[in-house]
Amino acid sequence: GGVSCYSSKNLVDWKFEGVVLPSEQSDVTSELHYSHVLERPKVIYNDATKKFVMWLHVDSHDYGKAASGVAVCDSPTGQFEYLGSMRPNGAMARDMTLFKDDDGKAYHIYSSEDNSTLYISLLTDDYLKPSGRFTRNFPGAYREAPAMFKRNGKYYIISSGCTGWSPNQAQYAMADSILGEWTVMGNPCSGKDAGITFYGQSTHVQKVGEGNYMAMFDRWNKTDLINSRYIWLPVTFK
Repeated sequence: GGVSCYSSKNLVDWKFEGVVLPSEQSDVTSELHYSHVLERPKVIYNDATKKFVMWLHVDSHDYGKAASGVAVCDSPTGQFEYLGSMRPNGAMARDMTLFKDDDGKAYHIYSSEDNSTLYISLLTDDYLKPSGRFTRNFPGAYREAPAMFKRNGKYYIISSGCTGWSPNQAQYAMADSILGEWTVMGNPCSGKDAGITFYGQSTHVQKVGEGNYMAMFDRWNKTDLINSRYIWLPVTFK
């Protein structure tokens, strides 16, 4: 169905703004054809170019393509122009997120090497390509679904294990520098069903107001993926 956009002033009431990156209906060779995989879109704003930049996981139906697509628009609710895909830094790329740091630099975080390793890649100043500077993190740990945020000068990544559409235990890691080294801290969840991340999988952490963070998870309905939903949980710090 393409990429949809919703807006809200309070994170409770939502307005549908439309499909901002439509799927291709007829050209089966297009990466955006509905028979192919298009998932985990993330959008950040570039203050220098005044463009909203979308990165997303673009794949073949068998997940063999393992690439990242890029699209741009002057508005978050407008029609994004799809620029094409790549294997960033010459490596496979599947589950992914974007992170814009306080200094305006942007990073592409993605599962690579058949999902065994998480790459953190500095983007070019226009956010459209990898700069060539990147690090390989958690090699052999098979982490996917990364979500990154920053608090009090510390960087955090929440990620998931690789068990297809079935839930598993989340893990978080901390670092003083975004390019590492990262220290694995364990499961950030507690309470009933914490061992399976409350049937969810991490996708994003949103800062809300001053000092508040909302962790967002996909709750996959593996027998009917189009009817999957979301879980939002506040993050507390001890």
